Amino acid sequence: MTRAEDIQRLIVAANALTRMAALTTDNETPSAQWRTLKLLRDHGRLRVGELATLSRVSQPGMTRLAGQMVEAGLLEKSTDAADSRVSVVSATPAGERALDGWLAQLQEALLPFFADLDDDDWEAVRRTADLIARKTSTIEAVR
Repeated sequence: MTRAEDIQRLIVAANALTRMAALTTDNETPSAQWRTLKLLRDHGRLRVGELATLSRVSQPGMTRLAGQMVEAGLLEKSTDAADSRVSVVSATPAGERALDGWLAQLQEALLPFFADLDDDDWEAVRRTADLIARKTSTIEAVR
């Protein structure tokens, strides 16, 4: 198997894990909402356009989502100090709590599927997770 195929398998497996998480948690909240809150936690306040780029959605789509999340009390919207025509968003304390709750629910729901892993397997999972987190944070920083 080639390195490119290994990366492809990792992406496909990550997508399967995401579907498993959605089905197991029975969470009706769109994944875009959780992704938005996580991106804001990782990057702090962002312009709506920057958030759309990082989330890989259209700017109008992110504007709609952000508006819904503001109405739900999960985000706070303000104008950019450098350009008053531009909106910036940040997570509210309620948004942070919602994200923390979802992450805890996710962990609890998925852990039983991995209960049969031994210490070596867990070390491999930990190293892979650390590597992917490091490589993806580098990619986001480039954008």
